[in-house]
Formats: sequence, C-alpha cells, structure tokens
Amino acid sequence: MVSIRMQRMGRPHQPHFRIVAIPSAKARDAAGLEVLGHYHPKEKTNKVTVDADRLKYWLSVGAQPSDTLRTVLKEAGLWDNAFTR
Repeated sequence: MVSIRMQRMGRPHQPHFRIVAIPSAKARDAAGLEVLGHYHPKEKTNKVTVDADRLKYWLSVGAQPSDTLRTVLKEAGLWDNAFTR
C-alpha cells in the first residue's frame, strides 16, 4: 500500500518537508516514489506547495495520506472536496 506523507529535510531547528508518495512499510527518510510538493513550517505563512494533479492521481489509485499531512493541507486550504473520495 502507498502512503502520502512528509519526509523531513533541512538542518536542525530549521526543518522543511517534502510531500512524497512512498510505500507504507518504508522508513520516514527512505526514497519515495514521487515528490508531490513541499512544506516549510518555519516561514511566516507556513508555505505549502503541492502538485494537485499528481496528488489527485495518487489518491485515485488508493494511496492514503497521513493524518499530519491531511491536517497541514486542510490548514493551507488545499484539502477540499476535490481531494476527498
């Protein structure tokens, strides 16, 4: 099964995250199947960029987003009725 989750990058105390499609059994920092976007929590606007078409594709083939990622996307206004099944 494939998950859509965040992969931590960056220096200590200055994290940024890649939003990746990755097999569920893999570790957090393992190589993902595809990078779908980025999340920068330390910026004032909590900048989130996502390739919406690819995210829709992965959701349509059964990938499950992590709870944390779903929350981040909802707060950014990127998780709407178009992404829910």
